[in-house]
Amino acid sequence: MKLDPQRITDHLKGTLMETLGIVFTESDDPESLEAFMPVEQMLTQTLGVLHGGATISLAETVAGAGSNMLCAEDEVCFGMQISASHISSTRVGDTVKAKGTIIHKGRTTHIWDVNVVSDKTGHLISSVRVTNAVVKKTHSPA
Repeated sequence: MKLDPQRITDHLKGTLMETLGIVFTESDDPESLEAFMPVEQMLTQTLGVLHGGATISLAETVAGAGSNMLCAEDEVCFGMQISASHISSTRVGDTVKAKGTIIHKGRTTHIWDVNVVSDKTGHLISSVRVTNAVVKKTHSPA
C-alpha cells in the first residue's frame, strides 16, 4: 500500500507500537502493508523466544493501519477478532516482518491475513487473521 512512513511514525509516538519498535515500510502490492519489529529481550517470554503477544500486537498493528488507510474520512476501524497460529520461534537479535494482505473489504468489516516471518531465517513465525470493525467516527462535545 502507498503510505507516508513519517506520518505513520509520528502517529505512533507514545504508543505500544513505538515501545515495540514497529516500523512500517511501503509495499509494492496495493492490497498489502508491511512492518518490521526487532526482537529484543523485553519482547521475549521465559524461554527466551519472541512472545506470542508481541507477535500478535505486530499483526494487529499492521491490519489496523491498513484498515484505517482504507476507511472513508468519516470512518475508523477497531480490531474485533484475532486468531493466531504460532508456527515457529525466533530469538533476540532477529527482526520479524509482518505482511498483511486484505482478503475482505466490506462496508462494516475488513479481514486481513498477516504472516510474520523471521528476517534471519525466512521461516514463518506466525499466521494471524485479523477482523476489524468499520465504524463511523463519533465526535464528543468540546
